[in-house]
Parts: sequence; structure tokens; C-alpha cells
Amino acid sequence: MKGRVELKNSQREIYYFRLRLMLSLGFVLVMLFILLARFVYLQVVKHSHYQTLAENNRISVAPIVPNRGLILDRNGVVLAHNYSGYTLEITPNKVGDLEATIDQLAQLVDIQPKDRKRFKKLQAEGHDFESLPIRNRLSDEEVARFAAQSYRFRGVEIKARLFREYPYNEQTSHLIGYIGRINESDIEQLEEDKSAANYRGSDYIGKTGIEQSYESELHGTTGIEQVEVDAGGRGVRVLSRTPPASGNNLLLTLDAKLQEVADKAFGNYRGALVAIDPNNGEVLAFISRPGYDPNLFIDGIDEDSWNELNNSPDVPLNNRALRGQYPLGSTIKPFMALAGLYYNKRSPSHTISDPGYFTLPGNSHQYRDWKKGGHGSVDLFKSIVVSCDTYYYGLATELGIDNMFNFLSQFGFGKKTGIDLEGETSGLLPSQEWKQKRYQQKWYAGDTVSAGIGQGYDLVTPMQLAFATAVLANDGVGYRPHLVRQVQHGGSKDTPIPEVNPAFTINLNPEHVALVKRAMVAVMQPGGTAAQAGAGAPYAFAGKTGTAQVVGMKQGEKYIESQVAERHRDHAWFIAFAPADKPKIALAVLAENGGHGGAVAAPIARKVLDYYLLGKVPKPLPTVNDVEVEHD
Repeated sequence: MKGRVELKNSQREIYYFRLRLMLSLGFVLVMLFILLARFVYLQVVKHSHYQTLAENNRISVAPIVPNRGLILDRNGVVLAHNYSGYTLEITPNKVGDLEATIDQLAQLVDIQPKDRKRFKKLQAEGHDFESLPIRNRLSDEEVARFAAQSYRFRGVEIKARLFREYPYNEQTSHLIGYIGRINESDIEQLEEDKSAANYRGSDYIGKTGIEQSYESELHGTTGIEQVEVDAGGRGVRVLSRTPPASGNNLLLTLDAKLQEVADKAFGNYRGALVAIDPNNGEVLAFISRPGYDPNLFIDGIDEDSWNELNNSPDVPLNNRALRGQYPLGSTIKPFMALAGLYYNKRSPSHTISDPGYFTLPGNSHQYRDWKKGGHGSVDLFKSIVVSCDTYYYGLATELGIDNMFNFLSQFGFGKKTGIDLEGETSGLLPSQEWKQKRYQQKWYAGDTVSAGIGQGYDLVTPMQLAFATAVLANDGVGYRPHLVRQVQHGGSKDTPIPEVNPAFTINLNPEHVALVKRAMVAVMQPGGTAAQAGAGAPYAFAGKTGTAQVVGMKQGEKYIESQVAERHRDHAWFIAFAPADKPKIALAVLAENGGHGGAVAAPIARKVLDYYLLGKVPKPLPTVNDVEVEHD
């Protein structure tokens, strides 16, 4: 039987064809409708949004970093300024092999191992997308060599920047401070202060000293520049520009030449000096020795330099003037004398017999005077001139520690002076309440005896002691010490210097103050503990020497300086003001491990006073090895 022939169902095929055609047409129409709806949404509903995005792609907004304000001394001498230069910078995330790139760059530009170490330190502290300097202050020849080969180095570029410089280096390091690259903690602080927007594009911020304390004045206001760019991101034209406002200049109270004289007067001694105008609180000199070169910190200090500074036994990073805390030694005696007069525990004519020691009633322990055999008959005037310890042992016992605390605190002992620098410490003025809280122990009579000559628990900073001396020089009227004399807005020298008013006045008997001042003048004359430093002075000045014990001595043990390790020797103190009748300057000098105040600290002060009052640097004074020196 032959195979059957199947006939096609044409009508059914036409039906399915038409169905598929209608479905396809419907799908196409739906898609067209969706596209149309999307087109309307984008072009009509979201028109403003995408127009803004397109405009932003066309316009680049770049911050313009302001020039940092200058820091000048009272006479206009520049202590911190800016200069322009070129820096070679690398953006790590744009570079393939970072080490190989640096090696290749070193063939064109001088890159030292310290530059590599500093770069790695900056990289560890920052982000890979940040541009970091590998070499600063390029020469014109180095710039030209790199420019000719720049096509080889993706992610490497030369930038023109303003650099900060501190021409006085170590002499003003603890006072001026330095700027450094902004880190995470700085950003957090800026955001907390709601000033982060003003630091867009900025790389540096004040880290210490005046640079830190007056950052808001020095930084200025960041500007904005709108630039039209093409598809390749290249600038076509500037559309608008809001110029930056440069930071304000700061005119300090400091005298740069006086600062230099004071610094050199220390020779090889470590220590501190603070000089103040007692009539307005202006700080005339501020020394902490040794110092450091603040220029090392601007772009990140290299590891070797940091280790050298951080591990030095001289501790150059420690601001001794502001943060160093030392026993007062005999410099407390003029203030103790005033306390004795104030509480009627002593009168000008009251005398004691000094056998060379003091004993508490019912106690055989002897508190020795510095002079073996004592000073004989001693009144208040003589007690200051010869620095009689026995006199003040007894006076302290009669006053009691709480009266001492109440009176001395009026001069600023035991609290911050409020100077316009960050990081000031408060020292320590002890009381019964303090000891109970600190050690859970009662106060003993022996503690009071030691406190009477500035030993025991008492601690003071050179800043505090200079301030207290200025208050004494000004008959109890105290002005808050300050370093900035004038903020020159917009760099204008016409900005007025603000009037300074007294911060407080201590109720002192003028006759008592006059007596203590006369005694301090006699300290500088024959028979006084600083007669050597006062010899030949064409002006009358008042002073007081002091020796702060570093290592305690056993009962009966004699202190022989030459037999004591240098860093265990006593600290040398000296306070002074001049001219004695109308003081223009008051100061405190500390020479660490310098021994007797009259031998080391007082001659330093004499050089400073001679320059400030006479306008000249005196010849070097005799050293302790040249002449006999009175103790203090």
C-alpha cells in the first residue's frame, strides 16, 4: 500500500502566524511605550537633576589654599614666613611598582634614604589616593630633568607649593612651634569644630606653639575656582573665582634680639628663661633649652631625626618653660617674707638667732641651714639678702601650710597662668587637703618646714615663677601673660593694639612690698648671694637666688658638687626685676643641674637685663670657676 500524503492545514498556520505577529507587535508597542515613558521621565521629570549633573561634569570646582599669616616679633622681625618652591609628589594608588618608580626617579632627582623613610612614614599615616611628597624644594635643574621624562611616570607630578620656614630654628622652637601635615585626628577635630570645609585642599595645620594656638587666625579662608573642562578633563576656561583670604599676621610681644641674647647666655646649660613686662603681661623672651629645628617637622620628620630627638637624654622636645616642673628653692623666700608680714607672724624688726640649723619642738632632727654655723642675728631684711634657711624654717612652722597655700596661690603658684599657649602645666602648691587626697596621709610638721624653703612637694614652672615675680614687681597687680600683641587683620599694620587690663590685684601693704624689694636689691650688692652678678650694674635691680635640690641628702651628709654626677646636681634658679624703682622687665631663669643660682642663673639674667635696659650685649661674665660665689 502506498504511503499516505498528509495535507497542510493552511488556515491553522495562518492563524498561528497572525497570532505570533500580533504578540510581537504588542511586545514592540509595549517596549516603545516603556522607552517613551522613560524618555519623558528623564527629559521632563528629571530634567533639572540631570542638567545639574551635566553641568557638574562640565565644571570643575577646585579649592584655592590661602597663604598662611606671618609671625613677627614686636619690632617686625620675621619669625615664621612662607616661600614658594617645587615638590615632587607621588600618588601611590596610581603607581604600579612603587619602589621601582622611586628608584627610577632617583636617577633624575636626588632622593636620599631619609626622603624614602619620610615618604613611607607619610604613606603609613595617610591614604594611597593622596598625593605625597618624595622630595621637597627641587632645584630648577631637577624640575627640568623630570619635566623632560614625566611621560614615563604615571602618578608622579611636580607641584608648586608654599613652604613654611622658621629662620630662628632652635631659639624659638618651643614658642613658635611648627605646622605639619593634616592627619586623621586633625580631621576629626576640624569636623568637630565645623571648620573642615575651610581646609579643603589644605595639607598643613598648626601642631604646637603659636602655630597651634592661633591656627584660626593664621590659616585664612579657602577660596574657590570654577573651571570649564572638556571631555578629557582639561581646563578650557575659568568661569568664576572667589579668591582666598590670606591668614592674619601675628605681631608678638617677643623681642627677637633679646631672645637671641638670652639663648646664647645659657651657653651649654639646659634650662629655661621667661621675661615679662610687669606693666602689661607682655612676654619679652621665652627660652627652653635645648630646642629643636621645627623645619624638620613640616613635611614629616624622618625616622633617624625623630629617634635622635626623642631618645636624647637632654629631652629637646620638652618645653621646659611651660611644662617643666621644679622645686622653687630659695626663690620662694621673698613671697614667704610677705606672707609672714601679712599674717603678722613677723615684723621688720623681729630677729632670730641662727645657729645653723632648726629643730621642731620635741624633735631632735636638725634642718640645716646652707651656711655651717649659721648667720647669727637675722631679721627679715637680712634673711632675704643672705638667704637664711633657718629663718624660713621657723616662719613656715608659725604660718602653717594652709596659710602658706592661701597666700602664695594669689601670686599664681599651683595654677596655670593662662598664657596663650597650649599645654601649660599647673605646678604644685601643696596643702593638707591635697596630701590627704593624693596620698591618703595627714600633713606633718616636717612637710611644712621643707615647704618654707621651696622644697618638699612644691613644684613650679619657669613660666609661673616669672609671672609671680612680675606681680611682685608691680606691687601685687597681675596682668595675664601673653605672647600675641596684635592680630593684623588682612596683614594691615593699622590694626589697633588692644588695651590690656589687670587680671587681678593682691591686697598688699605697700610698706611690706617696699621692704622686700629693698632686700632683693641688696641681694645684688656686696654681701648678697648674687653680688657677683650685680657688680658694676649702672641700674638698680632686685633679685633672688635659689637652689633646687635634685637628689635628697642623708642626715649629716654634705653636698659636694664636684663629687655628684652632673645630672644629679642641684638646679640653679634666679628671679629678678629692673629697674628696681620702676620695673620694665621681670624674669625667672632656671639652669638645670647648674648648682648655685648666684653662680650660673644670675649671670644669665644679668646679660638679658643689660641688653634690654642698655641696648647692648655685655662682655662674658666670670664663671663659677673664676671667683668665690655666695650660696643661696
